[in-house]
Amino acid sequence: MATIDGSLLTDGTVAAAKFKGSAEILRSQLKQVANVKKGIPAQDWRVWDSGAVLPTAAAADDLGIDDGTLATTYTHIQAGDLKAAGATTRYALTHVALPDYYDDAQTVQLRLHAGMQTTVADTTCTIDAQVYELGDNGAASADICATAAQDMNSVTAADLDFTITETGLVAGDVLEIRIAIACNDGATGTAVIPTLWKSWLLFDARG
Repeated sequence: MATIDGSLLTDGTVAAAKFKGSAEILRSQLKQVANVKKGIPAQDWRVWDSGAVLPTAAAADDLGIDDGTLATTYTHIQAGDLKAAGATTRYALTHVALPDYYDDAQTVQLRLHAGMQTTVADTTCTIDAQVYELGDNGAASADICATAAQDMNSVTAADLDFTITETGLVAGDVLEIRIAIACNDGATGTAVIPTLWKSWLLFDARG
């Protein structure tokens, strides 16, 4: 509850319309909103070691971008058909800035909605994330992702959350994020396509 000159203001005491656009209300005085979602478009993911646009077909150690079909399947990231390919790891990289309404040093997570198209791998398939805070002089922090690789070997895609250590993070900080999909399949049957359908940054915010 807020107070003015010691008087308690209950809900609805002051309508939002009563506040002027120039009201001196600090962001720190606003209520915290937990787990605000900032989407990371598929097009923002890049070749991890060059910054080039992802290829349309995954190859070597690079994930690919699939434009899908308008109004049917949206643009997404995938590792290509890895049936019978054995142990294969492919990567993509992006940069995300913590917005000005991020509540400094509060919760930050990376959420990846991932799964397999057509068939699961006959051995394993996981997705992992590395996250680095970028400094002002070209240097990067140590990996601040506190969550290990997670299982994505299911044809039912699921949200997989990766905790980012929030110590020292402030609004405006830029995070460098590299994801790795590691698949191991030895079968020769139907397609085995590890897929990242969507990705978000989740964080606590004020304002």
